[in-house]
Amino acid sequence: MSTYVETPPAEGLEENTSDTELLVPSRRNSKKVIAGAVIVLLIAISVGWYLYARGVEDTDDAQIDGHLVSVASRVEGTIQTVAVDDNQTVTAGATLVQLDPRDYQVALDQAQAQYDQAVAQLAASGPNVPMTRIANESDVASDSAGITAAEAAVEEARRNLAGSIARYKESEAQDEHAQANFQRYKTLLDKNEVSRADYDQYRAAALAQAQTVAANQAAVESAEKTVDQRQAQLAQQKTKLEESRNSAPLRLAIREADTKGQTANVEGARAALEKAKLNLSYASIIAPVAGVVTQRNAEPGARISAGEQLLMIVQTDNLWVTANFKETQLERMHPGQRVKVHVDAMHEDFKGTVESMPAITGSRTSVLPPENATGNYVKVIQRMPVRIRLNPGQKDLEKLRPGMSVEPKVYVE
Repeated sequence: MSTYVETPPAEGLEENTSDTELLVPSRRNSKKVIAGAVIVLLIAISVGWYLYARGVEDTDDAQIDGHLVSVASRVEGTIQTVAVDDNQTVTAGATLVQLDPRDYQVALDQAQAQYDQAVAQLAASGPNVPMTRIANESDVASDSAGITAAEAAVEEARRNLAGSIARYKESEAQDEHAQANFQRYKTLLDKNEVSRADYDQYRAAALAQAQTVAANQAAVESAEKTVDQRQAQLAQQKTKLEESRNSAPLRLAIREADTKGQTANVEGARAALEKAKLNLSYASIIAPVAGVVTQRNAEPGARISAGEQLLMIVQTDNLWVTANFKETQLERMHPGQRVKVHVDAMHEDFKGTVESMPAITGSRTSVLPPENATGNYVKVIQRMPVRIRLNPGQKDLEKLRPGMSVEPKVYVE
């Protein structure tokens, strides 16, 4: 039979049990506080991220873009030297390729000679216009003077005709008297009333007077012909004057046209000379812009044709970002908004600005744009290229190259 003995608790045991019972609820309360704080923090982070995400539009479909300048020859020729190579930096105006210039130098010399010849011909024909004008005026004046002289000759011929007619009539009267005396003395001679000598004298006088009448009659006829001749000369001189007056403007116009033709020849020769100078200058192919050389195809000794591409220059001082955003991302996007551009190859961020909004979707500018009228239409969210200009003056901008992948973030708030 056992006996139960109550053992009193050790000293201080009752006090420890009371402290433990007090600490357990305190730890539980601390965990609840921490859990609540974490929940509040997560809610704050979520709200902050939501607000941040609403103010930012980003995409990973973006790349650096720039101007790719194709350098081609403007004339055909043989390449003498090539002064650049791929990936070489060049400045605007630097000589890239030198063609053999001798053919174009010969063409320039020939064009110069033709131009000098045209100028000499123009100088020779230049005085023709004033000389023709002076000659025309002189011809008109001479013909006018000829008419005056012809008119005077006609008047003189008429006066001579009048004198011849007067002498003719006078000789006729004298002839009539002489013939009458001759007949009277002939009758007297037949009667032996006058001497033979007197009869011969009157007979000779009658014969002489008859010859005088005939001569005066011939003189009248000659004077009439002279008048007709002088009148014909006057008419001819008038016709000549009319011809001179009519032909003078034509002759002057011909000279002026000839001078204009020579002037046109000079202009044509000058244009040919300028073209020859340009062709000679084109033998030195220079860089139109500054940048980096790529796709060099030019080789010394090669024969090239006009328009053949020799190399390409990447214009690295004028770069931008082409970001292909979804069309649903463009609602609040507009030019002037700030952009942060992360460059994958450099692990750096650059500042930029939205420069312009797209005019068309990328699919519409592709080689084979979609045709939605075929009946197999499937709605696809389109992407539209937004142009972002990188702010100047930033560090390492010169290291960027077209084609690099970037991730822009546009702050649309």
